[in-house]
Amino acid sequence: MILKSLVTAFLFLTIVPIKTKWSISEKEVYNSSIFFPIVGTFQGFILVLVAFLCLKIFSPEITAALVLVAYLSLTGGFHQDGLADTFDAYAVKSSGNLIKDREKRLQVMRDSTTGPIGVVAVVFSILLKYLLIKENLSFNINANKYLVLFLLPVFSKWAMVSVMYGAKKAREEGLGRIFLEHTGMIPLSISTIFLVFLGFAGFFVMSPSIFAPFSLKWYCFLSFLFVEITIVWLVCLFLKHIFTGRFGGLTGDNFGAIHEVTEIVFLLVVNSWK
Repeated sequence: MILKSLVTAFLFLTIVPIKTKWSISEKEVYNSSIFFPIVGTFQGFILVLVAFLCLKIFSPEITAALVLVAYLSLTGGFHQDGLADTFDAYAVKSSGNLIKDREKRLQVMRDSTTGPIGVVAVVFSILLKYLLIKENLSFNINANKYLVLFLLPVFSKWAMVSVMYGAKKAREEGLGRIFLEHTGMIPLSISTIFLVFLGFAGFFVMSPSIFAPFSLKWYCFLSFLFVEITIVWLVCLFLKHIFTGRFGGLTGDNFGAIHEVTEIVFLLVVNSWK
């Protein structure tokens, strides 16, 4: 069951071609949330590898663009689609009838076409991430720049799990409904343990001996990790509240939007950490 849930997490969050000989049940789907940070680890490793190789040839500006291309290629733009749909639906004006407004917004979210607000949201999201990654690659010290790229997808995958806990469902169908009905304290706790463990694993594996003297101290990294987790969690609570009020609950598209927003927040904290 553990292997099935892990494979399901990869199938859900990446376009990695994994052949399975079994059918995926709802149980594997909602249990897969436990392993979201593990999927983030795989993606983070790819981002580090791309950045490491590209920086030997290209400037930080070009490298940042190639890192983003690699990231989008791994996910197939899955989260950007959720971001666009969420903001298109969020932009629907209120008529004064709460029930009808929510139904209209959910209908807009189901629409396969992307409106102007959704396009703007995706463009600004990618632009901000590009600038923040470039800043990280240009000015961060030695291996720290790679640690940031490694943790970026780990944090955003954990953010989706954290927002699932205690949230209402906006629809009675879809993958989002499965996660929202079954993600309780145990999946959240395990995914949080994975997050902290992977954070320190990345810190120690990525040659801490070449870090700046300040960064050598593990408790400095612990404080950074604590601040990042706290801020990302608070942002998730805020978005959960906003989206629940607007849509009557959360959907799978909202998870994609939260994934993208929390990555920007994570990078903003990194770039302000002096």
